[in-house]
Amino acid sequence: MTYSCLIVDDNEIERDAITMHLKKIPSLNIIAVCTNGIEAAQILSTTSIDIVFSDIDMPELSGMELLKTLKNQTQFIFITSFSEYAAESFNLDAIDFIVKPATFERILKATNKAMEYIELKKRVEKLPLEDLTFDNEIKDDYFFFRETKGITKLKYDDVIYIESMGDFSKLFTSNDKHVILVSLKNLEKQLPSKIFKRVHKQYIINVNHIATLTNHEVHLNHKFVVPISAANRQELLEKSIDKKILSRFLK
Repeated sequence: MTYSCLIVDDNEIERDAITMHLKKIPSLNIIAVCTNGIEAAQILSTTSIDIVFSDIDMPELSGMELLKTLKNQTQFIFITSFSEYAAESFNLDAIDFIVKPATFERILKATNKAMEYIELKKRVEKLPLEDLTFDNEIKDDYFFFRETKGITKLKYDDVIYIESMGDFSKLFTSNDKHVILVSLKNLEKQLPSKIFKRVHKQYIINVNHIATLTNHEVHLNHKFVVPISAANRQELLEKSIDKKILSRFLK
């Protein structure tokens, strides 16, 4: 299947680099390359676009403001030099956020995520809207959830981490992944808080699977690595790690 896309960046060199990368992805059809947000808004008002690859810091109409003006289901991937915009972009339900310089590998990963989300959205529209609920208290060692193939049972300990997919979430185990029809925000409210911790706008981890914690990443069992924000790192240390760190001196 082919997905229509739009490129928006006020920097000519950056526009050309992104265009070059996207032309390597056969499933993408570049509808237009825009030099500013206003030009992009005009095209989006009359043309159905699946994915927008947009800079954020642009004159007159920023990438954030452009996203806020839309009412349709266009998926936004922000590509910017300013990492401080990450939190706000995910609050606006951008599907991904890339810090420049954007490599082909990183753009391909974001594109695949957007295409997967679009396909999931189509499949979910045919399913019942209700979801099974969780109990935040740990009474059993398992839970049930609804995914596109039906209702699945999974043990808490088998879940290594969870990644946001907008309205959906992707649960990773050691040898499999499941798409659950619940947003990361709602999962955070329902999963046991002693086990599952938010470490990033897009990620929840199972603390029992932490292998190594660095300043910017959490290395998990089975060689999984997810980013961690400074605020979430501090909270993780205070609530889950500090009290279990071996001390040099006994009190």
